[in-house]
Amino acid sequence: MSSALYSLGRWAFRARGRVVAVWAGVLVVLFAAAGVLGVGTDNTYTIPGTESQEAFDALARTFPQVSGASAQLVAVAPDGTSVRDPAFEDAVADAATSIAAIPQVSSATSPYSSSSSANIATDDSAVIIPIQLSVGTTAVLPSTSEALQDAGAALQKALPAGSQVAVGGQLFAQDPAGISITELLGIAIAFGVLLLTFGALVAAGLPLITALLGVGASLSIVLAVTPFITVTSTTLLLALMLGLAVGIDYGLFILARHQEQLKHGMDPAESAARAVATSGSAVVFAATTVIIALAGLAVANIPFLTTMGVAAALAVAVAVVISLTLGPALLGFAGWRVVPRRYRPAAPPAVEEEAETVAADAVPDADAATPDEGLADSAEDPVADAPGTAEPEPAPAAPAVRGFFGHWVRGVTRWPVVTIVLIVAALGALSIPAAHLRLALPDAGSLEEHAPARITFDLIAEHFGPGYNGPLLVTGSIIESTDPVGLMDDLGDEIAAVPGVASVPLTTPNETGDTGIVQVIPEGSPDSEETKALVERLRGLHDHFESEYGVDLSVTGYTAAGIDISDRLGGALLPFGALVIGLSLVLLAMVFRSLVVPVTAALGYILSVGAAFGVTTLVFVDGFLAGPLNVAAVGSVVSFMPIILMGVLFGLAMDYEVFLVSRMREDYVHLPPGPDRARRAVHEGFVGSGRVVIAAAAIMFAVFAAFVPEGDANIQPIALSLAVGVAVDALIVRMCLIPAILVLFGDHAWWMPRWLDRILPHFDVEGEGITAELALADWPDDGADIAIALSGARTSFTPDERASGDVRVPRGDVLVVRGGDAAERTALLLALGGRAPFAAGTVKVAGFVLPVRAAAVRARTSFASARGTDAASAAAEALATAPEILLLDGVDDIADPVRRAELAGILTAARDRAGGLFTLVVSVREDPPGELLPSAAGVQRLDLGAVVVAAGGGADGAA
Repeated sequence: MSSALYSLGRWAFRARGRVVAVWAGVLVVLFAAAGVLGVGTDNTYTIPGTESQEAFDALARTFPQVSGASAQLVAVAPDGTSVRDPAFEDAVADAATSIAAIPQVSSATSPYSSSSSANIATDDSAVIIPIQLSVGTTAVLPSTSEALQDAGAALQKALPAGSQVAVGGQLFAQDPAGISITELLGIAIAFGVLLLTFGALVAAGLPLITALLGVGASLSIVLAVTPFITVTSTTLLLALMLGLAVGIDYGLFILARHQEQLKHGMDPAESAARAVATSGSAVVFAATTVIIALAGLAVANIPFLTTMGVAAALAVAVAVVISLTLGPALLGFAGWRVVPRRYRPAAPPAVEEEAETVAADAVPDADAATPDEGLADSAEDPVADAPGTAEPEPAPAAPAVRGFFGHWVRGVTRWPVVTIVLIVAALGALSIPAAHLRLALPDAGSLEEHAPARITFDLIAEHFGPGYNGPLLVTGSIIESTDPVGLMDDLGDEIAAVPGVASVPLTTPNETGDTGIVQVIPEGSPDSEETKALVERLRGLHDHFESEYGVDLSVTGYTAAGIDISDRLGGALLPFGALVIGLSLVLLAMVFRSLVVPVTAALGYILSVGAAFGVTTLVFVDGFLAGPLNVAAVGSVVSFMPIILMGVLFGLAMDYEVFLVSRMREDYVHLPPGPDRARRAVHEGFVGSGRVVIAAAAIMFAVFAAFVPEGDANIQPIALSLAVGVAVDALIVRMCLIPAILVLFGDHAWWMPRWLDRILPHFDVEGEGITAELALADWPDDGADIAIALSGARTSFTPDERASGDVRVPRGDVLVVRGGDAAERTALLLALGGRAPFAAGTVKVAGFVLPVRAAAVRARTSFASARGTDAASAAAEALATAPEILLLDGVDDIADPVRRAELAGILTAARDRAGGLFTLVVSVREDPPGELLPSAAGVQRLDLGAVVVAAGGGADGAA
């Protein structure tokens, strides 16, 4: 992948004008699509398969009068007066009549329609006008909502002085989320962090540009699909928040590597390509973990949550694509201006102009280009002048680690056990409040105090009791009843006696007498444990009602639906947590070839999540700092906060782990063995990457925290938990706990069982492959057109003492692999074709370094075995793809002269078709029959039975 990213970065840098033009066109199209197709957001939450949703859907068919949206008007009499005063009563009754005439309103019930109406407060201080609409919330016209508020204002004027009127209820329970000045403040803080990190205005601005454009593109896509998919306003805010944060960070990681290389004098074009290949590989890996985690939200099987995860994953994916394409293009325009002036050349060379050839119009095929095309500055790499070996060369003694980050890492690793115990104890204590985390969907009580729906909510709770803000509906089919009204009255009387029920204001069948409803007012508030217990109690009486009355009753309503959503999300936390933790173990084991690193990374993630849960509970449940953070209401947290936090923080935690620990692993691999090797690797790797990790975490924290003070009730707890989680994970877990653990384990931190190493795929997350490829760009340096070059190569089947010496096979020649046993020879041919690993050595086949470019080598080679009965057919089949190199195993097993002649004819024809540049590799016990070797080809022999192999030329080449 790093090779493909190298080609992409180099092309984007050169063709920067085209890249910017394409992105400008894409953004115009996306913005236009959003404007034309977008229909706005829909803040309704449904869960197919739950009792509340199934009952609500049934009501929509059989009792539509009560299945639409609802609202409430509350009127409070002046102090010392009664709502039963004639003037007050007449005004309220007239208001109910006028409200009932508003379009889309199916009923508005006067509280005075019955002497026993539950809509009059017991102390006669207030009344409620229940308002039922004929359509769902999303279908309510803005004019209808305005007319209801106007009716409330008109009633306020008609009532005596000192009265209070408010219109709220379910219809007004959620304000559309928007962007405030504090979110822009978060971007300003991010710019300040970038400016401090890079020391150049141009460099500080580039990640912000790419991040903002990426967010614009992703939000446009989400808005464009709103006619077809239900999208909540929280979905847009989450995508905005996450896309902005990761977009800035991904741009930061690539630009930091680019700036570091420029400071060492590397050409800007080459530096941009290498930065995309190395840091870009890590960005792709990190983004992949975030995307997988967000897509994993689908395990909860809740449509709106799945949409939320997909939209946020889309924002991350767009951020990656724009960072890898538009990012290097903008670096091309910036040139040397991304570094402070003191690092710029006195007379900066002109940045490479766009290529005017046809090749510049498309991204070069990473597998089609030879690796030594345009690979400048190989002297930048310490191994560029050598062919490389399997074992790292001893590194010179490193100077003492100094500076701020040097002091930091020495401090946290001086007594690693103390550091580990203190951090685990502190984060464990911070997680304790999470034990009483309560989940619920936000209602009008979570709105700002001046919002009409919040005023209504508070007045109803004050004068009627909290349960009136979250009534339940008990419904069922009564088609077999001969007395529907009497049956519903009996059900209402029995339900009224259930503990936790404050009152039953309504029991009625529908007009056709086949469906009945019982409206139940709980004693507790909608998000209280008492109401949740009441719902469970009523559902627990299902069998009793069925046996006693023959009615299959279900509990529904907005409050019951919120409880069902919370339960479903709570039940999904454990499997989702197992998914992301298991995923982290596998991915990190692939990257670091270690057991300690993935296990400790996963445990650190658990500590970070626990601390984030704990702090969020302190603020939103217990009310700690609720005032300064502008939290409108406390007591519960939005139901989907935990699963979103776990998904997003997992990806971000893996980001920091990869960017920090990969540098430590790189240093460990290249340091000479010794008692202090592991400690030195941790220290030097920390100093090399700590600055970037701190900057990335600070930006993430600023962006997330900016959504807390002015965010809506849905996004506030998510933003706070992410801000806390990022700060804890980056600053405490990754930069304190993990270095201490790695130092404590020493060399064992980088150990993995051989069997596990063999079965796990390799992932080049830091672009080590492209580094090795660049280092070997000019090897072999004899100027010949070499098809195969080996130095010290051996497979796992080859004993150490029989590794090959230097072998060079020009294109068109034949390589004869002889000696050893059959398994050795077969393994070598498979390895030469990129189909099996080399255990050691430096190898280049068809111009590509192995194992880095194994895919490219496989595409240019074919393998065939001559050990079958029809070797000619096997060879012909292998040659059907016109490979540059044919690997023919076991040709000396062909005893029949006729079969040998047939095979020789096929090989000669392949050589002729390739213009003499067809390369053949054969394996034999001894020299193969002469007719199988093209007479015009040079022959090289590789003897697996010798320690040193000499390269011979021509048909008589010596072994």
